[in-house]
Formats: sequence, C-alpha cells, structure tokens
Amino acid sequence: MSFLEYNVKSTPTGWRKILYLNWALALLLTSVASVGFLMLYSVAGGSFQPWAEAQIQRFILGFAVMLIVAMVPIWFWRNMSVLAYIVGIILLLWVEFFGVSGGGAQRWIDLGFMRLQPSEVAKITVVMMLAAYYDWLDLGKVSHPLYVAIPLLIIGLPVGLTFIQPDLGTSMLILMGGGSVMFMAGMHWLYFVSVIGLGVGAVSAVFASRGTSWQLLADYQYGRIDTFLDPSSDPLGDGYHITQSQIALGSGGWTGRGFMQGTQIQGDFLPESHTDFIFPTLAEEFGFVGGASLLLLYVLILVFCIVTALMARDRYASLMVIGVAVTFFLYFALNMAMVMGLAPVVGVPLPLVSYGGSAMLVLMAAFGLVQSAHVHRAR
Repeated sequence: MSFLEYNVKSTPTGWRKILYLNWALALLLTSVASVGFLMLYSVAGGSFQPWAEAQIQRFILGFAVMLIVAMVPIWFWRNMSVLAYIVGIILLLWVEFFGVSGGGAQRWIDLGFMRLQPSEVAKITVVMMLAAYYDWLDLGKVSHPLYVAIPLLIIGLPVGLTFIQPDLGTSMLILMGGGSVMFMAGMHWLYFVSVIGLGVGAVSAVFASRGTSWQLLADYQYGRIDTFLDPSSDPLGDGYHITQSQIALGSGGWTGRGFMQGTQIQGDFLPESHTDFIFPTLAEEFGFVGGASLLLLYVLILVFCIVTALMARDRYASLMVIGVAVTFFLYFALNMAMVMGLAPVVGVPLPLVSYGGSAMLVLMAAFGLVQSAHVHRAR
C-alpha cells in the first residue's frame, strides 16, 4: 500500500469522524465552561438569570459549532483562510462606521439576538491566514525581507483597526498571536529582537505623547497604566477595580470562603465580577486550590493542542493549531495577570469562563479547527 493510499484509507469518513474527535479535549473545554456557569450563578446571588442560563445556551451552541467545524476536512479551512481573513477585515471596517458603542468604545455589531465583536473573529482569522501563507511559502524564503513584510501587513491591518476602536487588549492579543505563528514558521530571531526594540520605542512614545495634541492613548487607558504602576494612588477611582480584585484574591486563602460566601462578590464590591474580573470570584470562594485547578485545566488544554500540532502531517494544520493554542494561552494569562495587578487592566475576558457571546462562539469555532486537524491528521 502506498503512502497516499494509506492516508486516504486511514482518514475517517462521514459520521465515523465523531469517533475520531479528541473527546478528552472536548471534556476539558466543557469542564472549564462549567466553572464559568458555577461562578455566574454565584455572582447573580444564586440565580441562573441573567448570566448563567445565557452562558449555558451559548456554550451548547458553541459546542455544536465546534463539532460542525471539526467534521470539515482541514484542507477546506486552509482554502477558506483568505476569505475568512477578508470577512474579518470587512467586519472591523463595518464596526468603525456603523458599530454599536458601549463603555466609551465602538466594538460591536448588533445582530439582534446577540452583539458580535469582530475583533474576536480577527484573532482567529489572522492565525488562519498566516498559517495558509506559510504553508504556501517556500521554507527558504521565510526570513527574506519581502516575504516578512507580507505577514506584517496581514497582522498590522486588523491590529490597527482594533486599536482605534479603542481596544488595546484585543489588539495586543492579535499582534502576539500572529507573531507566534511567524516565530513557529521559522522566521529569523533577529526580526523579533528588532520588534522588541520598536516596542520599547513605542512605549516611550506613548508616555511622551501624554497630554499633547498627538496623544496616542485615550485618557482612560493612561489611567489604567497609572493604576497598574500604583493602584493605591486612586483607590476609589481608577484603582478601585484592581484594589477590590486583590482583596478578593487574598481573602480566599488556600481553600476559599465557600460557594456563594465571598464577601467581595456577594457584597457587590467588585465591579465586572461576571466578565473581566470573574477569576477573583473563583479565588475568593474556592481559594488557591480552586484557582490552581482552573489553571491546570487550561494547561491540559494547551498540552492537547500542542500534541495535535506535533501529530499534524501538513504545515498549515500545525501552524494553525499552534496559533490557536498561543492565542488561548494569551487570553487566560493576560486576564489572570491583569486581575492580580501584574499587568494593566486592558479588558481581556477569561476564556470560556467570563460572560460573553462573541468570545465564547469564536473560541469554540477555533477549537473546532483544532479538532479538524486532529480528525484529519492522517491525510
């Protein structure tokens, strides 16, 4: 039997593909989402309304989306990568001109039954586009300046459109997720050193522009930076969120105060406890053990993604899975660092746990791509 015949015959077909899914990964995703359901129930004071019930419905829909995406051969998603990227850019442009505003930012498209946040879509479409690009590109050209400029443009366009919404946190995630694909594709390390140097220069420019006519960030974003550097400087203003978050994290101790017994949460002292600051909710009620357990689930998801990437027999699948894994890692790492005071508050949700529709559905679709790479790896 030839190699090609082996691949064709060993690739599952039809509904048999269900048997080839990475069900351990699906179980881990369900476990993490269940933690979110539990916390949203607690934040609402022991009620499935208004958050837990809607989140459960979204996860069920997202799980169905993951299964549908997983059933489609990975080569199809490779061929659709350019179209997916273009659609993502069009959605970002639509937000710029016709988007719905909220909290001082214009980030959403109102679909009636839900609000779609195109920047969430862009996180994955950028990874897909870059993986397809490097799958097409000859390995010897990866570090050639001309062929480095193209992925920089692919990343830079959605990053710029997201940054002006303004949404600094998501634009950073898109940038770092795209950069990880470039790194794994084999781009020379000197390029990354140059980027780090430019990053230092950009940070210096951000601080230098404060209070000038060419100020680069919004006032509230500078406030978040001030809060990160010294939360006690404005404990009742910009520093209120992080101060209350650290109190909740510390008061949980090793085993926590108990389910629905958190004083910071039940006393409504911690704002946004159902979205960006849901991790302190878990830490106060279940302590270090609860927080570490959730982190372990996240790490196991990453391990399964990395194994899938290593087992993939084509470059697109491998790079795409790595890109999804890094984006997922950045999600929870940045959120946890943010609520602990180790990073500025940039509005990044805790994946599969924080309340939200766009992030949940897009992330489950992304894991559908990972499952597709796993199911069709024998091709």
